Amino acid sequence: MIVHSRAIVLKSFSYSNTSIIARCLTREKGKISVIIHGAKKKNSQKAAYFQPANYLDLVLYFKETREIQTVSKVSFVQTWSHLQNDLKKIAYVLSVIELTDKTVIDHDPHKELFDELVNVIRLFNIGDNRFNLVFWSFELKLLSLLGFKPDFKKRDFAGIIFPNPFAGPNSRALLNGLQNSSPDSLKDIPITKKDRAVISEYLTTCFQYHFEGLKKLKSFEVLRKVLV
Repeated sequence: MIVHSRAIVLKSFSYSNTSIIARCLTREKGKISVIIHGAKKKNSQKAAYFQPANYLDLVLYFKETREIQTVSKVSFVQTWSHLQNDLKKIAYVLSVIELTDKTVIDHDPHKELFDELVNVIRLFNIGDNRFNLVFWSFELKLLSLLGFKPDFKKRDFAGIIFPNPFAGPNSRALLNGLQNSSPDSLKDIPITKKDRAVISEYLTTCFQYHFEGLKKLKSFEVLRKVLV
């Protein structure tokens, strides 16, 4: 059947001499893999569409029993023009993309999560500071939408003691604010070096506890180096 859906590209790689395969989070069908025939041909523009974080409108030949779906038509919904020359923005966006890819299972549609991913990329695209708040806000929403909403008061879990999320001078106000409102509402709360370390460690622990394979994310390593 023909399926029409918006999508965010998570990853792409070569397949044969002329084609590529891309993993995408779609609004209608969840995370799927698609093949783009002829994308690597000399005069084809198709490969440019399937770069990580691109926001696309897809028409697919879709079969539930097929592992890889076929792209019929593709166009941009929106381009992120302010990301291209900003290494810090790119590092943050690739981190949310990889985190989403590693935590979301295939073929499990989640429209609210898709909308959150689009929104956070849009915020990085248009924003100019306090990116850590936007990033932490997305991490909290991702955990909540996947059924693992953090309980900041609970630290004792099976086989592990979570780090204290309130060990920073402003981390309590920041985390409670992010869980209940938007990053914009916290613009007057200072973020100290201790707050950054405490919140990052706590959220990283949450993801590593609930999801396998999150010990080493390449994009997180790049982000750390960029921020340093």
